[in-house]
Amino acid sequence: MAVPLSRLWLPNPALSTNFHHHCRTPPPPTALAASSSLSSPPTIQAKYLVIDVLVKLFLSSYSNEELGFDANHFQIVGGKTPGWNGRNSTSNDLLDASRGENYWPDLDTDLYHWTKALRPVQWYPGHIAKTEKELKEQLKLMDVVIEVRDARIPISTGHPQMDAWLGNRKRILVLNREDMISTKDRNAWANYFSRQGVKVVFSNGQLGMGTMKLGRLAKALATGVNLKRRAKGLLPRPVRAGIVGYPNVGKSSLINRLLKRRLCPAAPRPGVTRELKWVRYGKDLELLDSPGIIPMRISDQSAAIKLAICDDIGERSYDVTNVAAILVQMLSKHPTVGTKAMYNRYKIEMDCQCGKTFVQNLALQLFSGDTHQAAFRILADFRKGKFGWIALERPPR
Repeated sequence: MAVPLSRLWLPNPALSTNFHHHCRTPPPPTALAASSSLSSPPTIQAKYLVIDVLVKLFLSSYSNEELGFDANHFQIVGGKTPGWNGRNSTSNDLLDASRGENYWPDLDTDLYHWTKALRPVQWYPGHIAKTEKELKEQLKLMDVVIEVRDARIPISTGHPQMDAWLGNRKRILVLNREDMISTKDRNAWANYFSRQGVKVVFSNGQLGMGTMKLGRLAKALATGVNLKRRAKGLLPRPVRAGIVGYPNVGKSSLINRLLKRRLCPAAPRPGVTRELKWVRYGKDLELLDSPGIIPMRISDQSAAIKLAICDDIGERSYDVTNVAAILVQMLSKHPTVGTKAMYNRYKIEMDCQCGKTFVQNLALQLFSGDTHQAAFRILADFRKGKFGWIALERPPR
Protein backbone atom coordinates (compact mmCIF):
# COMPACT_ATOMS: atom_id res chain seq x y z
CA MET A 1 0.00 0.00 0.00
CA ALA A 2 3.09 2.18 0.02
CA VAL A 3 6.03 2.61 -2.30
CA PRO A 4 9.49 2.21 -0.67
CA LEU A 5 11.98 4.80 -1.88
CA SER A 6 15.40 4.53 -0.25
CA ARG A 7 13.94 3.74 3.17
CA LEU A 8 11.34 6.47 2.87
CA TRP A 9 7.75 5.24 2.60
CA LEU A 10 5.45 7.25 0.36
CA PRO A 11 1.70 6.75 0.22
CA ASN A 12 0.00 5.11 -2.69
CA PRO A 13 -1.92 7.96 -4.42
CA ALA A 14 -5.09 5.86 -4.36
CA LEU A 15 -4.80 5.48 -0.61
CA SER A 16 -3.48 8.92 0.34
CA THR A 17 -6.23 9.40 2.91
CA ASN A 18 -4.81 6.45 4.87
CA PHE A 19 -1.28 7.76 4.84
CA HIS A 20 -0.99 7.98 8.62
CA HIS A 21 -1.64 4.26 8.92
CA HIS A 22 1.48 3.49 6.88
CA CYS A 23 3.93 6.25 7.70
CA ARG A 24 4.55 8.29 10.78
CA THR A 25 3.86 11.99 10.62
CA PRO A 26 7.12 13.91 10.18
CA PRO A 27 8.08 16.37 12.91
CA PRO A 28 8.58 20.07 12.24
CA PRO A 29 11.63 20.88 10.12
CA THR A 30 13.57 22.06 13.15
CA ALA A 31 13.42 18.52 14.57
CA LEU A 32 14.78 16.83 11.40
CA ALA A 33 18.39 16.72 10.29
CA ALA A 34 20.00 15.00 7.34
CA SER A 35 22.42 12.87 9.31
CA SER A 36 23.82 11.44 6.08
CA SER A 37 25.47 14.78 5.34
CA LEU A 38 27.84 14.17 8.23
CA SER A 39 28.44 10.46 7.95
CA SER A 40 27.69 9.27 4.40
CA PRO A 41 30.12 9.29 1.45
CA PRO A 42 29.62 11.92 -1.28
CA THR A 43 27.95 9.39 -3.61
CA ILE A 44 25.37 8.57 -0.94
CA GLN A 45 24.78 12.27 -0.32
CA ALA A 46 24.20 12.82 -4.04
CA LYS A 47 21.73 9.97 -4.11
CA TYR A 48 19.72 11.51 -1.28
CA LEU A 49 19.81 14.88 -3.04
CA VAL A 50 18.30 13.35 -6.20
CA ILE A 51 15.71 11.49 -4.14
CA ASP A 52 14.84 14.70 -2.32
CA VAL A 53 14.11 16.44 -5.64
CA LEU A 54 12.03 13.51 -6.92
CA VAL A 55 10.03 13.30 -3.73
CA LYS A 56 9.26 17.02 -3.74
CA LEU A 57 8.08 16.76 -7.33
CA PHE A 58 5.86 13.86 -6.36
CA LEU A 59 4.41 15.65 -3.35
CA SER A 60 3.77 18.85 -5.28
CA SER A 61 1.02 17.09 -7.25
CA TYR A 62 -1.08 16.61 -4.10
CA SER A 63 -2.58 19.03 -1.62
CA ASN A 64 -1.66 18.95 2.07
CA GLU A 65 -5.18 17.73 2.85
CA GLU A 66 -4.73 14.72 0.56
CA LEU A 67 -1.32 13.89 1.97
CA GLY A 68 -2.32 14.40 5.59
CA PHE A 69 0.70 16.58 6.39
CA ASP A 70 2.39 19.81 5.32
CA ALA A 71 4.57 18.95 2.31
CA ASN A 72 6.63 22.12 2.86
CA HIS A 73 7.90 20.64 6.12
CA PHE A 74 8.77 17.28 4.62
CA GLN A 75 12.44 16.34 4.47
CA ILE A 76 14.39 13.16 3.78
CA VAL A 77 16.63 11.89 6.53
CA GLY A 78 19.54 9.85 5.23
CA GLY A 79 21.51 7.16 6.98
CA LYS A 80 20.64 5.32 10.15
CA THR A 81 19.48 6.81 13.42
CA PRO A 82 20.56 5.66 16.86
CA GLY A 83 18.18 3.78 19.11
CA TRP A 84 17.89 4.12 22.88
CA ASN A 85 21.27 2.46 23.35
CA GLY A 86 23.10 4.29 20.55
CA ARG A 87 22.88 1.38 18.08
CA ASN A 88 21.64 2.05 14.59
CA SER A 89 17.96 1.61 13.91
CA THR A 90 16.54 0.69 10.52
CA SER A 91 12.87 0.83 11.47
CA ASN A 92 10.38 3.52 10.52
CA ASP A 93 11.52 5.66 13.41
CA LEU A 94 13.55 7.53 10.77
CA LEU A 95 10.44 9.66 10.55
CA ASP A 96 9.83 10.72 14.11
CA ALA A 97 6.31 11.07 15.47
CA SER A 98 4.77 14.49 15.53
CA ARG A 99 3.99 16.00 18.90
CA GLY A 100 0.53 15.62 20.37
CA GLU A 101 -1.81 12.67 20.08
CA ASN A 102 0.44 10.88 17.56
CA TYR A 103 2.96 10.41 20.36
CA TRP A 104 0.96 7.66 22.06
CA PRO A 105 0.62 5.03 19.32
CA ASP A 106 4.22 5.67 18.28
CA LEU A 107 5.37 5.24 21.88
CA ASP A 108 4.01 1.68 21.94
CA THR A 109 5.94 0.85 18.78
CA ASP A 110 9.13 2.47 20.04
CA LEU A 111 8.96 0.69 23.39
CA TYR A 112 8.54 -2.64 21.67
CA HIS A 113 11.74 -2.13 19.68
CA TRP A 114 13.67 -0.57 22.56
CA THR A 115 12.94 -3.49 24.89
CA LYS A 116 13.70 -6.28 22.41
CA ALA A 117 17.43 -6.14 23.10
CA LEU A 118 17.07 -5.98 26.90
CA ARG A 119 17.13 -8.75 29.45
CA PRO A 120 13.45 -9.45 30.30
CA VAL A 121 12.17 -7.72 33.42
CA GLN A 122 10.70 -10.34 35.75
CA TRP A 123 9.90 -10.05 39.46
CA TYR A 124 7.98 -12.62 41.47
CA PRO A 125 9.04 -12.76 45.15
CA GLY A 126 8.10 -15.88 47.08
CA HIS A 127 5.49 -14.16 49.26
CA ILE A 128 3.44 -13.18 46.19
CA ALA A 129 2.74 -16.79 45.21
CA LYS A 130 1.46 -17.50 48.73
CA THR A 131 -0.58 -14.28 48.77
CA GLU A 132 -2.19 -15.03 45.42
CA LYS A 133 -3.42 -18.40 46.66
CA GLU A 134 -4.81 -16.92 49.89
CA LEU A 135 -6.34 -13.96 48.10
CA LYS A 136 -8.32 -16.19 45.75
CA GLU A 137 -9.89 -17.83 48.82
CA GLN A 138 -10.65 -14.50 50.48
CA LEU A 139 -12.27 -13.15 47.30
CA LYS A 140 -15.12 -15.60 47.87
CA LEU A 141 -15.99 -13.71 51.08
CA MET A 142 -15.89 -10.22 49.58
CA ASP A 143 -18.94 -8.15 48.72
CA VAL A 144 -16.97 -5.51 46.81
CA VAL A 145 -13.48 -5.55 45.33
CA ILE A 146 -11.49 -2.31 45.17
CA GLU A 147 -8.77 -2.58 42.55
CA VAL A 148 -6.05 0.05 42.87
CA ARG A 149 -3.94 1.06 39.88
CA ASP A 150 -1.25 3.67 39.22
CA ALA A 151 -2.91 6.62 37.43
CA ARG A 152 0.25 7.15 35.38
CA ILE A 153 0.03 3.64 33.88
CA PRO A 154 -3.51 2.29 34.39
CA ILE A 155 -3.20 -0.39 31.71
CA SER A 156 0.19 -1.71 32.81
CA THR A 157 -0.93 -1.97 36.46
CA GLY A 158 -4.01 -4.02 35.60
CA HIS A 159 -3.53 -7.72 36.43
CA PRO A 160 -4.37 -9.84 33.36
CA GLN A 161 -6.20 -12.44 35.50
CA MET A 162 -8.19 -10.01 37.65
CA ASP A 163 -11.40 -10.27 35.61
CA ALA A 164 -11.35 -14.07 35.84
CA TRP A 165 -10.78 -13.97 39.61
CA LEU A 166 -13.55 -11.48 40.31
CA GLY A 167 -16.24 -12.94 38.08
CA ASN A 168 -19.50 -11.05 38.66
CA ARG A 169 -18.44 -9.40 41.91
CA LYS A 170 -18.95 -5.68 42.19
CA ARG A 171 -15.78 -3.77 41.53
CA ILE A 172 -14.52 -0.23 42.08
CA LEU A 173 -11.46 0.90 40.17
CA VAL A 174 -9.23 3.37 41.99
CA LEU A 175 -6.64 5.31 40.00
CA ASN A 176 -4.26 6.39 42.72
CA ARG A 177 -1.68 9.19 42.45
CA GLU A 178 -4.02 11.42 40.49
CA ASP A 179 -1.82 14.32 41.59
CA MET A 180 0.94 12.91 39.37
CA ILE A 181 -0.95 13.28 36.07
CA SER A 182 -2.37 16.25 34.21
CA THR A 183 -6.03 17.21 34.12
CA LYS A 184 -6.10 16.23 30.45
CA ASP A 185 -4.83 12.74 31.26
CA ARG A 186 -7.32 12.42 34.11
CA ASN A 187 -10.26 13.39 31.92
CA ALA A 188 -9.15 11.02 29.17
CA TRP A 189 -9.10 8.06 31.56
CA ALA A 190 -12.34 9.08 33.26
CA ASN A 191 -14.13 9.14 29.90
CA TYR A 192 -12.57 5.85 28.83
CA PHE A 193 -13.63 3.88 31.91
CA SER A 194 -17.02 5.55 31.93
CA ARG A 195 -17.62 4.18 28.44
CA GLN A 196 -16.55 0.76 29.73
CA GLY A 197 -19.17 0.96 32.48
CA VAL A 198 -16.52 0.84 35.21
CA LYS A 199 -16.93 2.91 38.37
CA VAL A 200 -13.74 4.93 38.83
CA VAL A 201 -12.45 6.91 41.79
CA PHE A 202 -9.37 9.11 41.41
CA SER A 203 -7.40 9.35 44.62
CA ASN A 204 -4.24 10.60 46.27
CA GLY A 205 -3.35 8.14 49.00
CA GLN A 206 -0.76 10.48 50.49
CA LEU A 207 -3.15 13.40 51.03
CA GLY A 208 -6.40 11.47 51.36
CA MET A 209 -8.15 12.93 48.31
CA GLY A 210 -10.90 10.63 47.06
CA THR A 211 -10.91 8.34 50.10
CA MET A 212 -14.25 9.51 51.51
CA LYS A 213 -15.91 9.06 48.13
CA LEU A 214 -14.43 5.58 47.92
CA GLY A 215 -15.84 4.61 51.33
CA ARG A 216 -19.32 5.85 50.43
CA LEU A 217 -19.27 4.11 47.06
CA ALA A 218 -18.18 0.79 48.57
CA LYS A 219 -21.04 0.89 51.09
CA ALA A 220 -23.56 1.92 48.41
CA LEU A 221 -22.59 -0.93 46.07
CA ALA A 222 -23.03 -3.49 48.84
CA THR A 223 -26.40 -2.31 50.23
CA GLY A 224 -28.05 -5.40 48.81
CA VAL A 225 -25.97 -7.65 51.05
CA ASN A 226 -27.83 -6.87 54.27
CA LEU A 227 -31.19 -6.67 52.50
CA LYS A 228 -30.76 -10.30 51.55
CA ARG A 229 -29.64 -11.19 55.07
CA ARG A 230 -32.69 -9.52 56.63
CA ALA A 231 -34.94 -11.37 54.19
CA LYS A 232 -33.42 -14.60 55.51
CA GLY A 233 -33.86 -13.52 59.13
CA LEU A 234 -30.14 -12.89 59.64
CA LEU A 235 -28.57 -9.94 61.43
CA PRO A 236 -26.81 -7.31 59.29
CA ARG A 237 -23.01 -7.38 59.10
CA PRO A 238 -20.34 -4.97 57.88
CA VAL A 239 -19.70 -4.83 54.16
CA ARG A 240 -16.49 -6.65 53.20
CA ALA A 241 -14.28 -4.89 50.68
CA GLY A 242 -10.96 -6.25 49.48
CA ILE A 243 -8.28 -3.87 48.25
CA VAL A 244 -6.10 -5.48 45.59
CA GLY A 245 -3.55 -4.36 43.01
CA TYR A 246 0.06 -4.33 41.90
CA PRO A 247 2.92 -3.64 44.35
CA ASN A 248 3.49 -0.04 45.43
CA VAL A 249 0.35 1.43 43.83
CA GLY A 250 -0.74 2.84 47.20
CA LYS A 251 -3.15 0.25 48.64
CA SER A 252 -1.99 0.50 52.25
CA SER A 253 -1.71 4.29 52.15
CA LEU A 254 -5.28 4.44 50.89
CA ILE A 255 -6.51 2.34 53.82
CA ASN A 256 -4.55 4.41 56.33
CA ARG A 257 -6.14 7.58 54.95
CA LEU A 258 -9.58 6.04 55.12
CA LEU A 259 -9.04 5.03 58.74
CA LYS A 260 -7.26 8.30 59.57
CA ARG A 261 -4.58 6.36 61.39
CA ARG A 262 -1.64 4.18 60.43
CA LEU A 263 -2.78 0.58 60.78
CA CYS A 264 -1.18 -0.83 57.66
CA PRO A 265 2.56 -0.62 56.95
CA ALA A 266 3.25 1.60 53.95
CA ALA A 267 6.41 2.84 52.24
CA PRO A 268 7.27 4.20 48.77
CA ARG A 269 8.72 0.91 47.53
CA PRO A 270 7.24 -2.39 46.36
CA GLY A 271 6.99 -5.42 48.64
CA VAL A 272 6.35 -3.74 52.02
CA THR A 273 3.00 -5.45 52.74
CA ARG A 274 3.58 -9.21 52.93
CA GLU A 275 0.40 -10.68 54.40
CA LEU A 276 -3.37 -10.26 54.24
CA LYS A 277 -4.89 -8.11 56.97
CA TRP A 278 -8.53 -7.25 57.75
CA VAL A 279 -9.22 -3.84 59.30
CA ARG A 280 -12.52 -2.25 60.37
CA TYR A 281 -13.70 1.08 58.95
CA GLY A 282 -16.49 2.30 61.20
CA LYS A 283 -19.36 -0.07 61.90
CA ASP A 284 -20.38 -0.72 58.33
CA LEU A 285 -17.23 -1.58 56.41
CA GLU A 286 -14.36 -4.06 56.71
CA LEU A 287 -11.31 -3.67 54.49
CA LEU A 288 -8.80 -6.32 53.46
CA ASP A 289 -5.28 -5.01 52.87
CA SER A 290 -3.29 -7.35 50.64
CA PRO A 291 0.29 -7.52 49.35
CA GLY A 292 0.82 -6.50 45.75
CA ILE A 293 0.09 -9.24 43.26
CA ILE A 294 1.82 -9.46 39.91
CA PRO A 295 1.86 -12.11 37.16
CA MET A 296 4.41 -14.87 37.57
CA ARG A 297 5.72 -13.96 34.14
CA ILE A 298 5.35 -10.52 32.53
CA SER A 299 4.94 -11.15 28.83
CA ASP A 300 4.52 -7.48 27.88
CA GLN A 301 7.98 -6.02 28.36
CA SER A 302 6.83 -2.54 27.40
CA ALA A 303 4.52 -2.68 30.42
CA ALA A 304 7.38 -4.04 32.54
CA ILE A 305 9.57 -1.04 31.65
CA LYS A 306 6.78 1.34 32.64
CA LEU A 307 6.37 -0.52 35.93
CA ALA A 308 10.09 -0.02 36.55
CA ILE A 309 9.97 3.67 35.64
CA CYS A 310 7.07 4.26 38.06
CA ASP A 311 8.70 2.16 40.81
CA ASP A 312 5.86 -0.39 40.81
CA ILE A 313 8.20 -3.39 40.60
CA GLY A 314 11.28 -4.45 42.58
CA GLU A 315 14.48 -2.63 41.64
CA ARG A 316 16.47 -5.86 41.52
CA SER A 317 14.44 -7.02 38.54
CA TYR A 318 15.80 -4.47 36.07
CA ASP A 319 18.91 -2.62 34.98
CA VAL A 320 18.51 0.95 36.23
CA THR A 321 20.71 2.39 33.49
CA ASN A 322 18.70 0.78 30.69
CA VAL A 323 15.38 1.86 32.19
CA ALA A 324 16.59 5.44 32.66
CA ALA A 325 17.88 5.52 29.06
CA ILE A 326 14.46 4.50 27.77
CA LEU A 327 12.77 7.07 30.02
CA VAL A 328 15.02 9.78 28.58
CA GLN A 329 13.91 8.92 25.06
CA MET A 330 10.25 8.78 26.09
CA LEU A 331 10.47 12.20 27.72
CA SER A 332 12.44 13.73 24.85
CA LYS A 333 9.54 12.91 22.51
CA HIS A 334 6.74 13.61 24.98
CA PRO A 335 4.54 16.50 23.79
CA THR A 336 4.70 18.31 27.15
CA VAL A 337 8.37 17.64 27.96
CA GLY A 338 10.72 17.37 24.98
CA THR A 339 14.46 17.84 24.66
CA LYS A 340 14.27 21.46 25.82
CA ALA A 341 13.01 20.43 29.26
CA MET A 342 15.74 17.80 29.48
CA TYR A 343 18.36 20.44 28.70
CA ASN A 344 16.87 22.92 31.18
CA ARG A 345 17.04 20.26 33.89
CA TYR A 346 20.52 18.83 33.27
CA LYS A 347 22.21 21.31 30.89
CA ILE A 348 23.04 18.44 28.52
CA GLU A 349 22.15 18.49 24.83
CA MET A 350 20.47 15.47 23.25
CA ASP A 351 22.36 15.58 19.98
CA CYS A 352 21.29 12.16 18.72
CA GLN A 353 18.34 11.47 21.02
CA CYS A 354 20.24 8.48 22.39
CA GLY A 355 19.12 7.80 25.95
CA LYS A 356 22.16 5.78 26.95
CA THR A 357 24.54 8.46 25.73
CA PHE A 358 22.58 11.04 27.70
CA VAL A 359 22.86 8.96 30.89
CA GLN A 360 26.62 8.54 30.33
CA ASN A 361 27.08 12.28 29.79
CA LEU A 362 25.12 13.03 32.96
CA ALA A 363 27.29 10.54 34.85
CA LEU A 364 30.45 12.28 33.67
CA GLN A 365 29.07 15.70 34.51
CA LEU A 366 27.66 15.05 38.00
CA PHE A 367 28.66 11.61 39.30
CA SER A 368 32.30 11.03 38.32
CA GLY A 369 31.25 8.58 35.62
CA ASP A 370 28.89 6.53 37.82
CA THR A 371 26.08 5.68 35.38
CA HIS A 372 24.05 3.91 38.07
CA GLN A 373 23.82 7.11 40.12
CA ALA A 374 23.04 9.17 37.04
CA ALA A 375 20.27 6.75 36.02
CA PHE A 376 18.80 6.75 39.52
CA ARG A 377 18.77 10.57 39.51
CA ILE A 378 16.76 10.66 36.26
CA LEU A 379 14.24 8.10 37.55
CA ALA A 380 13.94 9.90 40.89
CA ASP A 381 13.37 13.23 39.12
CA PHE A 382 10.54 11.72 37.08
CA ARG A 383 8.94 10.12 40.14
CA LYS A 384 9.09 13.46 41.98
CA GLY A 385 7.48 15.34 39.09
CA LYS A 386 10.52 17.38 38.10
CA PHE A 387 9.45 17.17 34.45
CA GLY A 388 5.85 17.98 35.29
CA TRP A 389 3.04 15.61 36.18
CA ILE A 390 2.52 13.39 33.17
CA ALA A 391 1.04 9.99 32.41
CA LEU A 392 2.96 7.36 30.46
CA GLU A 393 -0.21 5.86 29.02
CA ARG A 394 -3.33 7.13 27.32
CA PRO A 395 -6.57 5.16 26.79
CA PRO A 396 -6.60 2.77 23.83
CA ARG A 397 -8.47 4.06 20.78
